[in-house]
Amino acid sequence: MDQTMNSYHEPVLADECVQMLATAASGIVVDGTFGGGGHTRRLLDAYPQIRIIGIDRDPDATANAPDDPRVRVVLGNFQEIGRIVADELDSSHGGPGTVDGVLLDLGISSHQVDSAARGFSYHKSGPIDMRMGTDVSQSAGDIVNEYDRDDLRDVIRRFGEERFAGRIADAIVDARPIDDTTALASVIAGAVPAAARRGGHPARKTFQALRIATNAELDALSTGLDSAIKLLGPGGRICVISYHSLEDRIVKRRIASGTTGCVCPPELPVCGCDQQLELTDLGRFRPSAEEIAANPRARSAIMRVAAKVSA
Repeated sequence: MDQTMNSYHEPVLADECVQMLATAASGIVVDGTFGGGGHTRRLLDAYPQIRIIGIDRDPDATANAPDDPRVRVVLGNFQEIGRIVADELDSSHGGPGTVDGVLLDLGISSHQVDSAARGFSYHKSGPIDMRMGTDVSQSAGDIVNEYDRDDLRDVIRRFGEERFAGRIADAIVDARPIDDTTALASVIAGAVPAAARRGGHPARKTFQALRIATNAELDALSTGLDSAIKLLGPGGRICVISYHSLEDRIVKRRIASGTTGCVCPPELPVCGCDQQLELTDLGRFRPSAEEIAANPRARSAIMRVAAKVSA
């Protein structure tokens, strides 16, 4: 496997992705969160006839695209996957705008976390940035230093599911201005009771919340999922890898809504709800113990897979 890709980001559940996207072996797959390109490279190795459209909002990721004529990587947000793919495809493949597979890996890349200048890490000193791409105007530092106490508490509670959100918000407001990630992590740790600091780094949930809010990740996921499912032709599959309950809940509910057909009472002679079966749920996958041992960042990953029933 490419050493450059390994140093950028180790793909999670790669074997499972390759297996579940075997139905697209001679078709088109959209890697909507290209990142280090690890999943794309595995698909290229497994399926010589495959074509891949990669999308990422991070210029560092698009610069990491493989030199392969089967791949085209575009700078953009997967929230706009429908428009981006429409621009990339002609109408000759299975009907206008259809593809055979979509892959979304919702985690931030190791490259982003390990780069102190990007501001994602509470272990490395750097600016409080956390922007995934140049399309984001507001930084996490703007939230930390400009939101009022109640709005800051709500961000930490909603997107971090942090039970000490009020105490953390108070501590941040009292310590302003805060311009460094490790300084912010120290302020957060000081606001969390000692007994609650044993379950991982006390700043983890707050940093997650700030990253999600900065990049509007959950809104992008909801919109992008709908658009991705519309792109699939009949039999096409979507694989979504999430890393925390907020993401997974959105994916789970969207697949569940697509696998629900007519809900009219059985005694009605004609369907009146106009709700048609859209998807088949193909299950969820977790990393093996061996994968987690080799790549600890995979431990929280869940991949959900569904297949398109109707066009």
